[in-house]
Amino acid sequence: MAGIDILGILTEIDQAIWGLPLLVLLVGTGIFLTWKLGLIQIFRLPLALRYVLNSRKAEIGVQGDVSSFAALSTALSATVGTGNIVGVATAIKTGGPGALFWMFLAAFFGMATMYSESLLAVKYRTVDANGQMSGGPMYYIRNGLEGKRYSRFLAAAFAFFGVNVALFGIGTFPQVNAIVDSAKIAFDIPEVLSAGVISLLVAFVTLGGIRRIAAVAQLLVPFMATGYVLGCLIIIGLNLEKIPKTLALIINSAFTGTAARGGFLGAGVMLAVRMGISRGIFSNESGLGSAPIAAAAAKVKEPARQGLISMTGTFFDTIVVCFMTGTVLIITDSWTGDLAGAYMTSYAFSIVLAEAGNYIVTIGLIFFAFTTILGWNYYGERCTEFLFGVKGILPYKLVYILIIASGAFLTLDVIWVLADIVNGLMAIPNLIALLALRKVIDAETRQYFEKLEAETSNPIESPK
Repeated sequence: MAGIDILGILTEIDQAIWGLPLLVLLVGTGIFLTWKLGLIQIFRLPLALRYVLNSRKAEIGVQGDVSSFAALSTALSATVGTGNIVGVATAIKTGGPGALFWMFLAAFFGMATMYSESLLAVKYRTVDANGQMSGGPMYYIRNGLEGKRYSRFLAAAFAFFGVNVALFGIGTFPQVNAIVDSAKIAFDIPEVLSAGVISLLVAFVTLGGIRRIAAVAQLLVPFMATGYVLGCLIIIGLNLEKIPKTLALIINSAFTGTAARGGFLGAGVMLAVRMGISRGIFSNESGLGSAPIAAAAAKVKEPARQGLISMTGTFFDTIVVCFMTGTVLIITDSWTGDLAGAYMTSYAFSIVLAEAGNYIVTIGLIFFAFTTILGWNYYGERCTEFLFGVKGILPYKLVYILIIASGAFLTLDVIWVLADIVNGLMAIPNLIALLALRKVIDAETRQYFEKLEAETSNPIESPK
């Protein structure tokens, strides 16, 4: 009897989970919250950006582990990752330029989702036995839906899925392989050396807890994002005459599909929609429930304020970085060639910037992957603490470091697909909680903005 094709079975399950129902639920929740919150991602974005600029200094006398900016940087360290380079290239290569439009749209509605998740994370956070903040979907599911028979099960399910994604999925194998491969190709650094250095750095940072992770994230995230975006802007600036045609191609392809061209085999509208939305969600993680875990660590008093700050993470990740990557791929026509993934993005940059373009993408990929490892380590740690208490944190970290050390030498496709499945399953309990707690989100938001308006109209009476 022929052996069971486990990989094939898991791939089918993965495609089913990340099929139309989940994508509709993710985007639908974002659309509902956008309506409920009165287009908060448009009308309150300027305020949110001002908060980000003033968020480096933590609020005095407020509970929390790190500043709001550090919490945002930690969340961005996990979301601004290989998906911004590889994920965008995959979406356009498979779904055509129209996928970029749907990626943008998913991120737009995802901003309302991210705001809501982070608001709830701060509102329902707790302090663990070590005196550190613990929050995220597992806590607002359990505490926000207290009394509901399903709340404890959903909270435990989210935490279980989160630990598995951190250990065997987004946080480890793909990131380590991306770093090792990039270092080997660009700088001819042996795999063993790269793996050893990564392991030591990860151990040094993660064993120092959220404060050290956040300190590194605050340093690396703005640096790596600025450098990469600058490279994109230079390419776009040198090809300004192609922008109108590029934008027209993106919009037309989003609604009519893309004909076969060069090495591109063609794609219909539904494929563009599916690839754009799924890759966009993978990149910014809005609705998956991971980023709110970092938001809960912020030293901030009002949940809505941190919600606004966290909302900018989706804006920066997808609407800025991913959209720029996609624009560069389309402007340079590299999406029509035979290359895919990071190789396609490197080729696009090298067309305009020669060898410097290769280095921008390679170094960007290495930094993006490394910070993703750090961010997901923290997410997994908080999920572990929820399930097993603080006694489970150190064993979890040691296992995480061990996996990082061995990840460069493993090609476990089954584990990667399994992690992809669990990643999708994370979203389900989180989205249920967001919809069930919609009145809390609405009430907190109204109360916060009413207070702001009162302080603005009565500046003398407002607290200093």
